[in-house]
This record gives sequence, structure tokens and C-alpha cells, in this order.
Amino acid sequence: MAPGADVAAMLPETHYARLGDLHLAYQVVGEGPDLLLLDQWFGHLEAQWEVPPLAELRERLASFGRLIMFDKRGTGLSDPIPTASLPTLEAFMSDIPAVLDAVDSKRAAVIANIGGGFLAMPFAASHPERVSSLILVDCFARFLAAPDFSIGAPPEALASAIDQAETAGRGVMLDLFAPSVAQDDRLRVAWARYERHASTPGSTKAIVRLIYESDIRDVLPAIRVPTLIIHRAQATGFAAQHGRYLAEHIPDAKYVELPGTDNLIWAGDQDAIVSEIQDFVTGVRPAPDPRRVLSTVLFTDIVGSTQLAAELGDDRWQSLLADHNRLIRRQLERFGGREVRTIGDGFLATFDGPARAVRCALAIRDGVRDLGLEVRAGVHTGEIEVLRDDIAGLAVHIGARISARAEAGEVLVSSTVKDLVVGSGLTFDERGSHTLKGVPDEWRLFAVRT
Repeated sequence: MAPGADVAAMLPETHYARLGDLHLAYQVVGEGPDLLLLDQWFGHLEAQWEVPPLAELRERLASFGRLIMFDKRGTGLSDPIPTASLPTLEAFMSDIPAVLDAVDSKRAAVIANIGGGFLAMPFAASHPERVSSLILVDCFARFLAAPDFSIGAPPEALASAIDQAETAGRGVMLDLFAPSVAQDDRLRVAWARYERHASTPGSTKAIVRLIYESDIRDVLPAIRVPTLIIHRAQATGFAAQHGRYLAEHIPDAKYVELPGTDNLIWAGDQDAIVSEIQDFVTGVRPAPDPRRVLSTVLFTDIVGSTQLAAELGDDRWQSLLADHNRLIRRQLERFGGREVRTIGDGFLATFDGPARAVRCALAIRDGVRDLGLEVRAGVHTGEIEVLRDDIAGLAVHIGARISARAEAGEVLVSSTVKDLVVGSGLTFDERGSHTLKGVPDEWRLFAVRT
């Protein structure tokens, strides 16, 4: 499969492997060396394609290998199991050769993330003939502290984790293991739906207890396959000490520490993670992804829209909103902007240059006043990730937070935009330093002077 192919538009067919009376759902996509993905513990093969960054990661892996994925017993589309008497890790591990046999895979590179490592590491140690290489992303060998394991969490952390598992299906894993995207409301809705498809709160609690009470440290010295360990340096869920511990105890393991706060393999800088994996598996490091580009984002929304809609009534409000939308689209076309999506009564658009984005925002603000409306706008320039029908990345979150800080009729920009438009004739008034929700550091903001 060529890089950038729209895998989600061609949803892979779900098949079932048999293990005794147990049915294990699996999918295969792509061509090349076999890659077995053990993405955390729970999943749902078909719902995963509805969460853009999950689908994108799978698409990227399938661009250089035959990607094999399955729902572990008791999760997703595989047969359910009683949560009151979960099988052992060894029994869960037996799912792997059943799926590999079903797809006629003799050896595969096994890619594991967080809890998936509890299956990947014992399997690699027990069946090295089936594992061409082992890639562990933000994995760990033990969760709780012990006299000889000071980097573990205190005992009360288990009770806290089980309590948090009670809220499975609401996107809680983003708060714990993907803080860089936890404030993306659209992603949170999609991820929460994925959680609900993948596992019930009862099953999640049982699995959390199984993983967090397990200890596979004794397995590590027996792993003799080529091993790559990747861990995010600033991760708070499972800290980088866990990755370093694995690297110290797995013979000849390669350790790569990447910047980032996330533990979920698909969150944060996918380019860096996929590059390391592809280089380790194939010996070829991919070229920079053309979907990551520098761009200027513009957010707009109508001030006081809820109250105005109530005053006007539905028919008049919808007519006014249609006029507002037409006006914005005319200005986007005039200034070379690209509409990404509408957000309620607001717009998200991108521009090649920040000056055009600012001038477009001003034209929109002035134009909607003739309709009796006021808008606020936020503009920021940074690296974005261009998805199939959307954009993602920290720059998008920053732009949204800046827009939320703007007053009625105000076009608010980041210091990055102000610095980039020097010489354009645009002038600004300083609005001070602000902490933006879900965004690291403080940001100096400026209002466009008119």
C-alpha cells in the first residue's frame, strides 16, 4: 500500500481465528514484512478506523508492511469472557500464535504499546522463532513499586486506576495517557465512542487490575530478538524510567527517547515514532511526511449566538446563519483561505500566510456587522498535520484557545503571527501573557489594531 493511501475508505474485512471454542477477530492490511500490532490492551477493529489519528497510524504502518491486528479475547469483536475470572497472561498470550497461524505468518515484527507489552514481551521470549523483532512503545514491566523497584507507583495508585476505569467510555484515557490532545473536543467524542465499542467498564477494571498487579521483570533477560524501545521523555502516565528499565534488562536492546508527554502510540508526534519503527524493521527511514506543514489557522465564531438564536427563533436564526456562512466563504476565497470545517456557528480555516489570515479575519468581522452580528477570531501559525478531511496538531489547539480569549469584534493573534507579519502594515496592541488550556507554557497575545 502506498503511503497516504486512504485505508479508512477501504475498511479491511474482519475475519475470525479459532482457538478451541474461542473466536478472535482480526484484520490484515498492507503488503511487505509482517507487522503485528498490539496497541494497548483493548480495541475494536472496525471502530478504530473512525478515530482519525488511530486510522492514520495504521495507514502509516501498512505503508511498509503487512499489518496484522486483532481484538484480544474479551474485547472488541472477539468473543466475550467472564470478567470475574479472567484468564492468565499466559492464556491471553496464546491468542497471538492463533492469529498468526490464521494469516499464515511465520514471523512478524511485534509492535506493542503500554499494556500490550505484557503480551509482547513474554511471547518474544517464549517464541523467538515467530518474532523477527520487538518494538515496545511506552511499555513497562511492572506498575506498582516494590522494594527492588523504586520507579513503580505507590500501592494506592492501583485503587485510583480502577476507579478511573469505572469511567471507561468517556475518554478518560486521553487525560491519563494523551494529554497533548485531551482538550481536542472533537477527538474526545470519537475516542470515547471507541472506548465504548472496545470494552465495558467492568472488563476495563478487570484488565487494569490484571496488568497493574502483574510483574514480568523476570522475562526481560530471556528476550533475545532484536528489540527497539521507544519512550516519551516527559510522559506522566508511564514515565520514561520504565523505558530505561526495559532497555537495561533486555539484552542488546536499542533505546530511543523522544520528546513528548503522551503514552498512547498514536498521540503526539507520529512521524518520529513511525520513522524509528520503519528504520528498525526495514533499515529504511522514511522521508518527512508531506502532510506535516507550516500553516496559519484561523478560528471564528459568533458572539452571543445562543441568546440571539433564542430571540430570533429557529427559522430566522437559520437564515441569518446561512448569510453569515456565505459571507465567510466569500472572504476565504478572496484571501486564499481553505475551509477545513464549521464548528457550530464558527469556522476553522487555513492559510499559506499569516498576513492573509489576519486580513481575512478583519474582513469577516467588518462584513458580519452588516448582518447585525459580532464575531471573535483567533489566528496562529505553526506546524499542522493535514488529515483526510481535517487538520490536527498543537497549532490547531493553540488557535482555538486564542480565539476563545478574544473579545467581541476582536482579532487576537499569537506572538508568532505578530513576528511573522512585520512589514505588512498590520499593527497590534499587546494583550499580555496567557496560559492556554491544554497548551504548555505561557503565550503572549496581541489584538489587531484597526
